[in-house]
Amino acid sequence: MKPVGISLLTICGIDELPEHGPRAVTHVLSLLDPNWPELTGFQGYGAHSRTTLHFHDIIDPAAGLILPTRQHVGEILGFGGQLAAEVRGDAERHLLVHCHMGISRSTAAMISLLAQMHPDEPEDRFFERVRQIRPQAWPNSLMIGYADDLLGREGRLVAALRRHYGVQLRQRPDFTVWMRRLARDRELDMAE
Repeated sequence: MKPVGISLLTICGIDELPEHGPRAVTHVLSLLDPNWPELTGFQGYGAHSRTTLHFHDIIDPAAGLILPTRQHVGEILGFGGQLAAEVRGDAERHLLVHCHMGISRSTAAMISLLAQMHPDEPEDRFFERVRQIRPQAWPNSLMIGYADDLLGREGRLVAALRRHYGVQLRQRPDFTVWMRRLARDRELDMAE
C-alpha cells in the first residue's frame, strides 16, 4: 500500500535525518517539542517542502508540557490534503515524517495520513504498513484518537491501535518497562 504519487514513505528520528538526505525526499513533516532549535539534519537534502508542528509526546496533561490536540492532528491532515492535491500528477514523491525518536508522534502522524489517503482500506493495514516502515512503532494514542474522530473512522482506528499495541508487546516485551517509565501505562492497558 502506498499513496498514489508517493513512491516512498519514511519514518525516522532526528539523529537519522542526515542519512535520508541522498534519498530524494520531497516532503517532510517534522513533529518537535516546543522551542526545539532549528534542525541541521536537512543540510544534505535537495529542494523539499517541510511543515513543522510543535507539541510534546505525552498522552496526559503534565505541568509545563503541551499535549497533542485535535487541532495539531487537523494540521497533520491539512498537510496530507495538500500533499494529496499536489501528487495528482506523474511526478513521484518521497514523504518523510519524523519526530525525536521516530517512534510515537511520527508513527501516529503517518497512520493518520495513510488513513486519510486510503479511506476504504481496513485500519489494521495502516498499522501493518507502519510496522514494515518502522518496526519499533508505538503511535501516540491521543493523536490516533483525534485522527479516528476527524476521519470519521468511528472507533475503528483506535481498535486497530489496541491490536497493534498487543502485537508490539508480544514482539517487544521490553516496551512494557519503557512505556511505564514514560507514564504511558494507559496505552499498555489498551493492548489486546
